[in-house]
Amino acid sequence: MKILICIDDTDNIESRGTGEIAELLADAITGKGWGECGQVTRHQLLLHPDIPYTSHNSSMCFPAEIQPELLDCITSYFCRRLAAESAPESDPGLCVLVPERLIAREIIVQYGQQAKVEVLSKQSAYDTAVAQGIHLSEHGGTGQGVIGALAGAGLRLSGNDGRFKGKLSIPCPNGLATVREIRAAGIDEVQTVEQQTLFDREVVQIGDWVKPILRGGKVVLLVVPDRAVPGVPWKAAGRKVFSDY
Repeated sequence: MKILICIDDTDNIESRGTGEIAELLADAITGKGWGECGQVTRHQLLLHPDIPYTSHNSSMCFPAEIQPELLDCITSYFCRRLAAESAPESDPGLCVLVPERLIAREIIVQYGQQAKVEVLSKQSAYDTAVAQGIHLSEHGGTGQGVIGALAGAGLRLSGNDGRFKGKLSIPCPNGLATVREIRAAGIDEVQTVEQQTLFDREVVQIGDWVKPILRGGKVVLLVVPDRAVPGVPWKAAGRKVFSDY
């Protein structure tokens, strides 16, 4: 059984980040032999004066493959662990979603997309979760994190939102790598911002800040035009480009 786990609003300025806590939860699944986990993605939500957040208002989500009979056990463990790991004065929320059990997948995806452009209420999150049979729970403070937790799960479910946590390591002694070499490092496709897919033989400048995104359900490295190196028209997208993901 595939599940999606998403958390939000677990930190403060001085504490470990929500992404780190998501990785702790993922490590627990594998460490306890409960299943296998995919990479954590960060999902940017609306920045608005009416929305309290620590720094960037983003939630963290990851998939896991587990045995169905372990779902309740894992969910209960996450509830306890999230309450223990979250920072004082944070408002943590947890979402555990089983894609195959959703009544209307598009409703959850739409909720995630709304959270990127609208101020949503905690009640709307609970109403949506109950209607779709999704576990949604709060574990401290105001519990406002349930909004981002549900939204992040919906965005991950869409397959077209978020960037993967951590930087990508691509072997490139001279600062250059072919698309084939980049794909060998764990990337599914190399694409422009406009979604043009590069061929395996094309060469890319590898910068200092290389992060893949989730697009079309694939791990995608974005590139932008750059003429700094003769004969090499592409460079891995930098931090400024990723502000939209």
